[in-house]
Amino acid sequence: MTEVPSHRNRAVLGAIAVITLAAVARAVFATIITLPPDETYYWEWSRHLAAGYFDHPPAIALFIHAGTIMLGVTPLGVRITSVLAGWGAALCLVFLARRLGGDRAALVAAIAMSCMPLAAAGLILATPDAPLLCAVALTLLAMDHALAAPPGGWRSCAWWLAAGAALGLALISKYNAVLLPLAALIALAGAPSLRRQLRTPGPYAAAVLALLIFTPVVLWNAHNGWASFRFQLAHGLGDGHGSHLSREASLIGGQLALVSPILFIMLAVTVVQAVRARDPRRVMLASVAATIFVFFCVSAWRRPAEANWQAPAYIPAIALLAARPASRTWRRWLIAACALGALMILVMYIQAVVPVLPLSANDDPTARGTGWDSLAVAVQRVAADESARSGAHTWLGGDRYQEASEIGFHLPSHPESFALNISGRPNQYDFWPSFPDRARPGDGLVLALEVQSADTLDAVIRQLLPYFASARYVGVVELRRGTEVRTTRRVWALRGWRGTWPRGRQVYDAPEP
Repeated sequence: MTEVPSHRNRAVLGAIAVITLAAVARAVFATIITLPPDETYYWEWSRHLAAGYFDHPPAIALFIHAGTIMLGVTPLGVRITSVLAGWGAALCLVFLARRLGGDRAALVAAIAMSCMPLAAAGLILATPDAPLLCAVALTLLAMDHALAAPPGGWRSCAWWLAAGAALGLALISKYNAVLLPLAALIALAGAPSLRRQLRTPGPYAAAVLALLIFTPVVLWNAHNGWASFRFQLAHGLGDGHGSHLSREASLIGGQLALVSPILFIMLAVTVVQAVRARDPRRVMLASVAATIFVFFCVSAWRRPAEANWQAPAYIPAIALLAARPASRTWRRWLIAACALGALMILVMYIQAVVPVLPLSANDDPTARGTGWDSLAVAVQRVAADESARSGAHTWLGGDRYQEASEIGFHLPSHPESFALNISGRPNQYDFWPSFPDRARPGDGLVLALEVQSADTLDAVIRQLLPYFASARYVGVVELRRGTEVRTTRRVWALRGWRGTWPRGRQVYDAPEP
């Protein structure tokens, strides 16, 4: 006789069904939405696997590499592991909320997570945030088990080791994961109910294991002049433009858009209340959420902070919200918050397929991946014509990683494409063999360049002209969303490389040969 699931079991099964349906919806849109330059840039990383990269640790490159092995070099192939990581993060969150507040809390957490625009968009894209959120959720779940077990016992130590392993995965996903152990230390040292954990080996064993997993990233940086650490410290904590208040307003505005205004306020209220809770496990989660959020609010006082940097704070905040005892009024507000978030997601998904909002294509974040395929085809056509005329090999590229990576991704043969970085910011292409390392004298180079000024001769071409026999301006390629021109790129054909190259900026201290 088949056992009928109890009401409580149905709530958990419902929670899993909700996060699974949300993941399926993300997978569908991951197939439809074209890849913006950051994703094609990370895809290029996946073709050059290493222990570290200029911008981030290696997890996203490993994720994309695994996805393209399974599904090929396609939008879904690049993104499938991020979609799966998002589902894993939601599953860990469901079980964390269940531990705090029972089966109903698991269902509330699943619905709240699925109705956040941050999750609906961020867990589609192949960026470091997807593996980071999964690892953070897993770390918090393991740490909650460790705190619930008798301090110093074997179960507690085992769960602390599991938390350390998950923290190591978070650290090789994105550097802001370092705020997680900082927040845990603040809670362990500041809350009397948690302080006894510091007299047990568990937290220290977890820290050692996390550092061991992170060691290859440290060694890569040591071998490459600490380039990645230096870049991220300057990127996150250096001096910025604009006023202090405008940067703070921009950061908070970004949170309201990514979380939905009602849910953001409810999460903030919940975390503030949980900081004063007697339950040490809730204090730990509140400390993690508050530390991450406050840190980037403080950093925004010096430099603009990206809205997604605070994303890890919402994992513990949602778990606390789901487990919070709710009055009838609170439940109504929660329903309204989820409904508003779901509506925002629906509009965002529709906008990505059929634009309905009064936004120009150039200002629409969902259109950043459109038009690049046309540019790649145009550049390839010019290169084929140049090779036929000169009889020499003609290479492809751009001055920035955006053009270089999009060209390499969209052409069927996925050729090597160079980012020269003559006028653009340093990036990972500076660590790979570039045109002068691969080309032979006499070879040609076709470049797609962003229009920097109205000058007839682009600044990049002006610097390269002495090193080639000739330079020919081919024309402008329009990057379109449908019939609307989103932006343009100038295409230049350089012929007859002389074998020398302008002295470029050194972005890291190269090791001695």
